[in-house]
Amino acid sequence: MYKVVIIDDEPIIAEGLSKSMPWEEWNCRIAGCAYDGKEGLALIRRECPDIVISDIHMPQMDGLKMIAALKSEFPNMQITILTGYREFEYARQAVSLGVTRFLLKPSRMSELREAVDAMTGRLAEGGQGGAEDAKEASEAAGEDALYNNAASSFLVKKALEYIRENYKEKLRLVDVADQIYISQWHLSKLLNRHTGQNFSEILNGVRMEKAKELLKDPSLRIYDIAEMVGFQDMAHFSRVFRKLEGISANEYRNKIL
Repeated sequence: MYKVVIIDDEPIIAEGLSKSMPWEEWNCRIAGCAYDGKEGLALIRRECPDIVISDIHMPQMDGLKMIAALKSEFPNMQITILTGYREFEYARQAVSLGVTRFLLKPSRMSELREAVDAMTGRLAEGGQGGAEDAKEASEAAGEDALYNNAASSFLVKKALEYIRENYKEKLRLVDVADQIYISQWHLSKLLNRHTGQNFSEILNGVRMEKAKELLKDPSLRIYDIAEMVGFQDMAHFSRVFRKLEGISANEYRNKIL
């Protein structure tokens, strides 16, 4: 029997959908309803449902990141978006990330039934025994299924964007993972698989590129530059710069000037 989770910040919609659809016709049962994105993610990770029907435009939640996180972590999970957000490009990206159906509110019962038909059909074709089993199988097989898809690429892109925008801060792997709704363990695996580098190497690389730009300004002290790119320890900055560039920051400045 397929497990279903419904997420909508309008409880009347979530509860109504859970009770009005004849779920037993598709060999489905409702595993739970949630009323915001954060609660929904917690419910999904706890229940490992096969099917998720969710609003995508909820407070404090980036819908596209949520979809990508789910499809990366649960590659066989079927997702239908039910939303009042009518931006075509948004819908196109959602579908490219692996969403089965993108339905606009208010949706007709026939549209909802067709969406469930499509999701259960895909699950049956895959011959998988549930999202939890599929996740465990992919992990046992070297986790390849978690990475070779558009959702994982999307997450890595968003993670790198966040690093480039916040490299000056005291940035940790968990801070970046929280922004894209996945665990730091999962993000670490994704970064390594897609870039060949770990989080520290990526962050230091971004910081050094910014430092090299700042070194072109002779009015800036190297100590100040180190602080401006996120290093609180001058000695640490010096070690990283020499490791990546082969020369000291001062030698680099003299060379380019």
